[in-house]
Amino acid sequence: VLPSPEEPVPSVSITEIRQYLRAHSIPFHDGYSCLHTPSLFTGGHADQTPAVAAGAPYTLFIDKTTGSFLCTATLAEGTWQDFQANVELRHRGIPPASSEETEKDLRQASEDARCIWDRALPLWQLLDEDETNKTKAMFGISQVSNATLKRFGVRYLRTARSLVFPWFSPRNATLKGLKLVRVEKKGDTIAYVEETLPRFDSYHNLFGLPLIGCRDTELVLTGWELDTLALHQAAGVASLALPRGATCLPPALLPYLEQFKRITLWLGEDLRSWEAAKLFARKLSLKRCSLVRPGNLQPRPLEALNQGLNFTKILRAALPASHKSIISFRQLREEVFGELANTEQVAGVKWMRFPELNKLLKGHRRGELTIFTGPTGSGKTTFISEYALDLCMQGVCTLWGSFEINNIRLAKIMLTQFAGRRLEDQLELYDEWADRFEDLPLYFMTFHGQQNIKTVIETMQHAVYMYDITHVIIDNLQFMMGHEHLSGDR
Repeated sequence: VLPSPEEPVPSVSITEIRQYLRAHSIPFHDGYSCLHTPSLFTGGHADQTPAVAAGAPYTLFIDKTTGSFLCTATLAEGTWQDFQANVELRHRGIPPASSEETEKDLRQASEDARCIWDRALPLWQLLDEDETNKTKAMFGISQVSNATLKRFGVRYLRTARSLVFPWFSPRNATLKGLKLVRVEKKGDTIAYVEETLPRFDSYHNLFGLPLIGCRDTELVLTGWELDTLALHQAAGVASLALPRGATCLPPALLPYLEQFKRITLWLGEDLRSWEAAKLFARKLSLKRCSLVRPGNLQPRPLEALNQGLNFTKILRAALPASHKSIISFRQLREEVFGELANTEQVAGVKWMRFPELNKLLKGHRRGELTIFTGPTGSGKTTFISEYALDLCMQGVCTLWGSFEINNIRLAKIMLTQFAGRRLEDQLELYDEWADRFEDLPLYFMTFHGQQNIKTVIETMQHAVYMYDITHVIIDNLQFMMGHEHLSGDR
């Protein structure tokens, strides 16, 4: 239901939103990242405006950046244009509508989730204590108590050898979806593989939300469900896990985070998590956020639990996200040490398929511009799509602006590169590869040919806010600018 990056969304300013609400006598509070108003979708007579229902709870949240809304009481959501349409309809006594197709998909996902959930067992109910201990050791959660697992409703699916994390609706505690996590060993390294129902782009679970009380004002936000378990057990603090870790913070989740006066982001132990934490803090409002800096004595929460570290001390040492305009070296000292101690990570995300490129560019770093040039037909697009796919498969959120070839052809090239085979000869495999490809954090702009630069920049900014894009590709600059600009300052 969130606006797709396909068509540029008509932008709306916070001033316009406030003026509109005042003009329609809709009361509102100013929150951190949203405006709070009474909901249009709960009870009351259709001919009443929300203002008439005095004392109604403020359960509708309007995003200050995009204008999209979410009602936490009924889970109705939509764009700013949808909100205005619902206000108009309400004046005419017509109840608000919902999107049929999306609901059908989500219903199906929720039924599939229910089947898996019923087959999964609580970890402490496995055949014997030995199996339980082995399973816990495999996931590195030997220190996590059964009471904690029980409190968060974590189960184990034997057939898939996966931990099962439930997504309960905050409204009526029904099961909306699941996340399955399994362990894969590659040599000495352990990789965690995740799958979600519904698919990643519709999976908006803040794991641990049903356990949050309405009086909780402080929160620790983690990038992983197991970290939330560790935090709750070791420090007893209110904690939630983001659905896609440090990859993105979907704006649809912001309303659920409005009640907290202080949010500490403790996303992981690498520099990418640190960068993500700084990005998310801007979305959540800097003045209420603190960040746990990754370091040897401040690993991710699960690791800290396994090492018996002092959680209170780590949380107290969290840095405020809002920096003053002038600072001394003393305040930068830790950051500089971090850069020296993690030279590999500071160099950026390495390419898996291009070791030679890593020697030249070190890795993909945010805030850098790289220009690839070459004559027509020399393979720029083919190479760049492989180059971008490599990063995208490592969780770098990518936005493509293909002004020269259309998105269908570009997606075909990328899917072929992703599958590593000629799919036109094996069409029966198409759905399997397309499903896997669909889960990549990859988005396309739908512009083609010459464009107004302002519109393109606005679309990019919108995509950065909605999908936490950290890598943008323009293919190619000449097509986007048109040919008449080439005489001037290129």
